[in-house]
Amino acid sequence: MKKDDIRYQTYVNILKEELIPAFGCTEPIALAYAAAKARQILGVLPDRVLLQVSGSIIKNVKSVIVPNTGHLKGMPAAAAAGIIAGDPDRELEVISQVSEEKIKEIRAFLENVRIDVEHIDNGHVFDIIVTEYKDGHSARVRILDTHTDIVLIEKDGAILYEKPAAQTPDVTHENTIAAAQTSDRNDACSTDRALLNMEDIWDFITTVDISDISGILDRQIRFNSAIAEEGLRGDYGANIGTVLLRSCGNDIATRAKAWAAAGSDARMNGCELPVIINSGSGNQGITCSVPLIEYARELKSDHETLCRALALSNLVAIHEKTGIGTLSAYCGAVSAGAGAGAGIAYLCGGDYQAVIHTVVNALAITSGIVCDGAKASCAAKIAFSVDAGILGYHMYQNGQEFKSGDGIVMKDIESTIRGIGLLGKDGMKETNNEIIRLMVGEEA
Repeated sequence: MKKDDIRYQTYVNILKEELIPAFGCTEPIALAYAAAKARQILGVLPDRVLLQVSGSIIKNVKSVIVPNTGHLKGMPAAAAAGIIAGDPDRELEVISQVSEEKIKEIRAFLENVRIDVEHIDNGHVFDIIVTEYKDGHSARVRILDTHTDIVLIEKDGAILYEKPAAQTPDVTHENTIAAAQTSDRNDACSTDRALLNMEDIWDFITTVDISDISGILDRQIRFNSAIAEEGLRGDYGANIGTVLLRSCGNDIATRAKAWAAAGSDARMNGCELPVIINSGSGNQGITCSVPLIEYARELKSDHETLCRALALSNLVAIHEKTGIGTLSAYCGAVSAGAGAGAGIAYLCGGDYQAVIHTVVNALAITSGIVCDGAKASCAAKIAFSVDAGILGYHMYQNGQEFKSGDGIVMKDIESTIRGIGLLGKDGMKETNNEIIRLMVGEEA
């Protein structure tokens, strides 16, 4: 793929936009970000706070520890952290710098200020509205669809900023390229996920000038390796990584699963280290990268080969998640695990056919995993999803594959990915609702 190809810069930009640092689980951090922004607009500490959130936000904030709060959990804790100690200019790192004194203030705020939580359904899976009140004044901030996309800012009922909700056009690969080529290049291709497809991803990762992506991927290697190491060193959650190493040995496949799981366990349970995310998720960012880092160490792969493998893994996961959406009842580790399998296949010398068969096999193995929120068991689901990626590649090596008609496996790789998108976004809506009802204790 040549550098002047519209797809080349699009793919580089997608990696730049997606592989960004986040401090803590991204849903509570998005809530902290909205709360910090509302506090900034209000201009004073509020004496009452209203959190209106979609069910999937409740699901993904309820059970994780908010970092830099002294191990507090839940939506009020996330909002309080943003209000007391948040820097909205840092977005997903909004509470990355919190002093001990501020942690005490967060606890005092929670004890003395009324924070109400309301479950809303405005037709968006990802919806956060934070309203803060003080002495007859109010400030409201709304984040919609993605973790940092503020679509509304109000003060005392007056709109200071508003933009329409993002729309996902129903377009084909071909007419997307045509549209992009006839419009401003920087605007058209900077975020256009519709240009993603497996053939072009493969073309890109095998021809890309490594200097265009190595800085992005080096940061992912550093950050995600560090939290995985901390997860194995410390005592976090269910310690899935340690359990795997103690019970299953120290071979490369076990290490790949264990290190990824350890990173998730640390992140879900209050570790105060940042993660480079993928598709808005730190767990998915860990899954796409840490197993490959371990395989590259085992295989003694050079830096360039690892970077190409990481680009492949990340782009495959983003391609899969584009059709599913940011949040779903379909576990995001499944997509990331299939991406990791693709990257591992590449590191092991696999060609394009090896990669696409690995992805299809992996998706067929783990398609039934549901997302029941962010919490300690995510680490175990990551381990299973990475295992599916590795098994998917081993199946191909041994001349085995799941074929069209085997469950959700379609006629080719792109049809299968589209089918997964429909399953995750539309087919599992009621599953998501039922999970939310179970988690918040409502009657079905």
